[in-house]
Parts: sequence; C-alpha cells; structure tokens
Amino acid sequence: MAIPTFEELFLPLLRLMEDEKEHPRYEVVRTLANQLQLNDAERKSLLPSGQQTVFDNRVGWARTGLIKAGMMESSRRGVMRITQRGKDILKENPPVIDIDFLKQRSPEFLEWRSPQSLKNSREPEPREPLPPVTKQTPEEALDAAYQELRSKLADDLLKRVHDCDPTFFEKLVIELLVKMGYGGSRQDAGTHLGKSGDGGIDGIINEDRLGLDVVYIQAKRWQSDVSVREIRDFVGALEGKGATKGIFITTSSYTKEARDYISRLTAKKVVLIDGEHLANLMIDFDIGVSIVSSYNIKRIDSDYFEED
Repeated sequence: MAIPTFEELFLPLLRLMEDEKEHPRYEVVRTLANQLQLNDAERKSLLPSGQQTVFDNRVGWARTGLIKAGMMESSRRGVMRITQRGKDILKENPPVIDIDFLKQRSPEFLEWRSPQSLKNSREPEPREPLPPVTKQTPEEALDAAYQELRSKLADDLLKRVHDCDPTFFEKLVIELLVKMGYGGSRQDAGTHLGKSGDGGIDGIINEDRLGLDVVYIQAKRWQSDVSVREIRDFVGALEGKGATKGIFITTSSYTKEARDYISRLTAKKVVLIDGEHLANLMIDFDIGVSIVSSYNIKRIDSDYFEED
C-alpha cells in the first residue's frame, strides 16, 4: 500500500492510544507501520532532504495535530498518551478523522491552523472558508517546492549550456571537475584539458591533487543522444592510451545500448554524465548559479529544557 498521508494517520494513531497507556514515539512508529503492513521500502523511504523517513515525518505531524486538538498529550519527553477528549471522540466511532473534523471539534486546533494575522486581529474572522489544506506535511511541501525550483533551474542551466560556444563549454567542464576535486587547481586542469584532441580523447585531468592517476575526458555539447558507437570509440581510445578511467560528458543523453555497454565493462571504469546529471552537478557545486535565498529549518532542542 502507499504510505498514508498525515491526515490518514489521525484515526489509527488515536486508536493506538486507546489503551490509555504512555507510548514512546519510536514504538508508535513501529506499531503503526506493522498495522498498516508497510513494506520495507515504504518504511525506509526518505524525504528529499534525506534527513528523515517519510512515514516517521507523517506520524510526527499526525501526533502534533492530535495534541493541538487536545485529543492527545505529550506526557513527557518522547512519550504520548490519549486525553479524555480523545477517548470521548473514539467512543463516537468516527469513520474518519481529518483536518476538517479537527477544526469542527477543537477550537484550539482551529486557532492553531488559522493565519497568524487572524489570531492577532481584533476584527471578526472572515466568513470565507480557510484555503484547502495540503495533504503534505510542511517538510514535504517545502521539499517538493525546493525540488520543483531545482528542476526548473536545471532545465534553464542546460538551455544556457546548449547556447554557449565550445570554448566556453570546455571552460565550464574544467570549472566543474576542479570543484569536484579533480585536477588540483584550475590552472593545472586547464593545461591538460582540451590539449590532446586525438583518438576520441578531448583531454586528461588528474584524478587527485597529487596526480597519482589520470582520468581521460570526452565532452560533447550535443542535442542528439550519444550512441554506443561513440562510447566504443572512447573506450578504444582509453585502451590505446593504456588508461583505465574515463568520463564522458554530454549535454544530451545516452542510448540504452550505450549505457548497457558501459555496465558490462570490467577492465575499465567509465562514468557517463548526461545533460540532466551535468546540470545537477553544476547546481551542487555552484557552477553558473548563485544563492538567492537560504532558509534554516530548526526544531526544539529538548536537551536544552532538561533540568540538571
């Protein structure tokens, strides 16, 4: 089954508390996952940030919603239990508990979900309904917005790279590889890359700052897919140089046959970087992009409030 939304977890979470006992958070997450028969992949699925599992995050926000609605309480750090209001709600045997249900049954929850400007205003609340609530948790919504912005930026970057001349593209490749730790310095990399131009090799660059090994480079600013023939030529050129490592960079894509061919290589290590991968590496290593806004997401430091 798909991982339930945080709204879909309200009712099963409250029912889990029905025994009126204290439940540690880690135990709640495990028990709910078992009850919902989540598979291993669903239990381990991470938010795009990679900092927390999707299920753990959604259980956390379901817990927060029920606490804000007065149906559960945090009896002590990392532990939760049902309240009398929660028990009364379960006695009604509701078929579903969602955001609208909590708004109707809990003035505290409605106030918490209302815009801050309405909380602080002395004017009566408008009659229009509040905007519909997303099924995503705040972290998921933030991550989704970030991924959308990043995807748009990657598309724009790739279009700009396609429009640049070959010399600029060569410079871009140098900058990226140096930022990734190859070549030692831009000057060192520049003296190697773009020099050979023979046998399917566009240049070479040190694999590390000490120059213990070299990597051969092929860079193609293409629109059409790179076929297996071009990859075979590149691998053959590596063989002619006695080299074992290579990077093939293109602004386009690779055919399935080309990728399959690379996957079968044993004596050589060749990495294929397509346009999408190239654009994302440029973003990761700040090539051709600059920071417009930065947000630090913070959470309560429970240890700070623990008395000695």
